[in-house]
Amino acid sequence: MTTIKAAVCTEFGAPLQIENLTLRAPEAGEVEVTLEAVAICHSDISFADGGWGGDLPAVYGHEAAGRVTHVGAGVKQVKQGDRVVVTLIRACGTCPNCATGKPTTCESPSAASPITRADGTPVVQAMNCGAFAEKVVVDQSQVVALPDDMPAEAVALLACGVITGIGAVVNAGRLQAGEDVVVIGAGGVGLNAIQGARIAGARRIVAVDMSEEKLEIAKEFGATHGILATSKAPWKDAIKALGRGADIVAVTVGAIPAYESAMRYLGYGGRMVMVGMPHTGAMAQYEPVVPAFMSQHMIGSKMGDVVISRDIPWMADLYKQGRLKLDELVSGRWTLEQINEAIADTKTGGARRNVILF
Repeated sequence: MTTIKAAVCTEFGAPLQIENLTLRAPEAGEVEVTLEAVAICHSDISFADGGWGGDLPAVYGHEAAGRVTHVGAGVKQVKQGDRVVVTLIRACGTCPNCATGKPTTCESPSAASPITRADGTPVVQAMNCGAFAEKVVVDQSQVVALPDDMPAEAVALLACGVITGIGAVVNAGRLQAGEDVVVIGAGGVGLNAIQGARIAGARRIVAVDMSEEKLEIAKEFGATHGILATSKAPWKDAIKALGRGADIVAVTVGAIPAYESAMRYLGYGGRMVMVGMPHTGAMAQYEPVVPAFMSQHMIGSKMGDVVISRDIPWMADLYKQGRLKLDELVSGRWTLEQINEAIADTKTGGARRNVILF
């Protein structure tokens, strides 16, 4: 057993509390990772605010990087001392989804949490990670070894926001070179959807957001046009910029108005990729005759439909070649004790990714 410092959610919507918790040793197939960095994702905030329910107390955080400090029996994918990215994608490898190349939707239940309070009270390891902490114990399927010369912040970002955004257009949307893309939301995931579209050879990429500043940033990441979502009919502005309806519209924010307007950006045969996650119970409405008549598609995308052992090394290589921006995504660096300030800053909507450094 190891004592670790962690940021614990004890009440939905309340500030996280820094506590000393007990972390058990890795069991068969598991690894212990001493963390160097963890980014704050809007999913962590939604969970901590109670948007998706769940049990408490809990430790959130799921975009992490660190070094393997212990391995359990049978671990073959990494070894002690490896620099790794830690993801929430825990895959059994044998269920129907894993066996058909879809590990992001593994059907096996989560393992028992490896963390407790000193008095034995169970603490939820949220999203199979619980990475708002000094150390984690996770399944070996959740980690990928990466080069030592990559900054910890860059490695951490490859755990969620980057793979989700790029994967949304490349894997789920099946973007073909020369197609046109609209990305709704120019935050952390949206900027990476824009990068993915650029890397995959999109003809034109339209960013849609509420902020002029964020639209300018989107152009730095590859957007060819920026459209304010506050205009009367932003889809008309986007279609004018493209000269036709889009082949793909990626909704990267969990806002119902964004979902309800998304299909309006599409042309014949277009695909709406659904990435952003509204709170449980939120509903959107569509006029079904339009997608039926125009042969349009709605595609859900969880974590960019990635296979982490394939896609993360590819993206790390793009970063080292200078073709994928990661350093530019980091908007703030904080300590674990400052996590509530970092979350508040993220909630303002201006941050790309705030990162906790250990």
